[in-house]
Amino acid sequence: MSATALSLQERLLRLIDWLHGFRYVRFGLVGASGTVINLAVLYTAHEFLFNTFEPPGSKPYFSLALAIGLATINNFTWNRLWTWSDRQHATSSQREDAISKRHLLAQLVQYATASWIGIALQYTLTLWLAHYMHYMLANLIAILIASVSNFITNDRWTFRHRNKG
Repeated sequence: MSATALSLQERLLRLIDWLHGFRYVRFGLVGASGTVINLAVLYTAHEFLFNTFEPPGSKPYFSLALAIGLATINNFTWNRLWTWSDRQHATSSQREDAISKRHLLAQLVQYATASWIGIALQYTLTLWLAHYMHYMLANLIAILIASVSNFITNDRWTFRHRNKG
């Protein structure tokens, strides 16, 4: 590896370390990965998987539900492991041992509950905006709007600081 490439790699790693300190940036990066998953699943499901009962030009009801569901699981996982990794989790035991599957599932349910407003907002906005523009662009705009409510709700409820006692 050349000195220039190594220097570029070192600078990129330093930038990532610096950005790690900003929770909303981490949330945004996780959201960006969820957006990629959402759009990829939406397109694949609407154009190929569900094309027999969601033909091109029709509303992507089932495809959109699947896309939102998979993106939500992705975002929960990465937000828990990275964005809010410094906080004691609401459903974790007070002991330092590994969190059980039951606790993890309980927190996923809490995350999904906290995100329902954003999910409903995204779904409704996408379907409404799809009357005026391509469904993929409509979904992207709806995702951006819904992300603000998702961050606030999850920061204040799902991943809020917990007292240890």
